[in-house]
Amino acid sequence: MALDIGTKRVGIALSDYLKMLANGHSYINRQPEKIAVEQIKKIAKENNVKKIVIGIPYNMDGTQGSQADDCILFSKNFSEYEIIQEDERLTSDTAEENLKSKKIDFRKDKGLVDIESACIILEQYLSRIN
Repeated sequence: MALDIGTKRVGIALSDYLKMLANGHSYINRQPEKIAVEQIKKIAKENNVKKIVIGIPYNMDGTQGSQADDCILFSKNFSEYEIIQEDERLTSDTAEENLKSKKIDFRKDKGLVDIESACIILEQYLSRIN
């Protein structure tokens, strides 16, 4: 499972059972945070998740800023899973380009960008381990 953690929403992607492909699952509103965490844990349990890949939005110079700190703090809610941090710089831009190329209008539903971003984060991780 991969999470694209934003201030408003969390995009979720899941891999296939062979750990080769990333598939967009859904997005959830981050607030209230307790409910968001419960929903993510429910999805993880239903899909036999063992690892959660967290997208970390490092600054362009590679340093860790406040958004990265927020993602790391949020990931602490999932201590029962192995947490993998994945650099997610520019994934939102790439996600928007991917959706445009598929002729998907995401302007009215920004959650689609979050789902696509989670897929990119998971694809990066899967490419690295395979």
